[in-house]
Amino acid sequence: MDDLPKLPNIGPVLAGKLAEAGIKSYTDLAALGSVRTLLKIRDAIDPGACYSMLYALEGAIRGVRWHAIPRDERQRLKEEFDRLR
Repeated sequence: MDDLPKLPNIGPVLAGKLAEAGIKSYTDLAALGSVRTLLKIRDAIDPGACYSMLYALEGAIRGVRWHAIPRDERQRLKEEFDRLR
């Protein structure tokens, strides 16, 4: 888990949720992807996991603050999450 808090958008709370979900590194996060990671967190730890967390995870994977993700890409992520949940 050492590298997760160094990523954009990943504070101590989200890093803890990732660890609880078994995601311990950037490699784990990137391999699973933001949508499936959020589904895993929502199902195992936090039923209230929201779109903001989805965007934060995607930004962490990309190495940017979530605000830098274009609106149409955030919409696509939201639609994918809604389809899979």
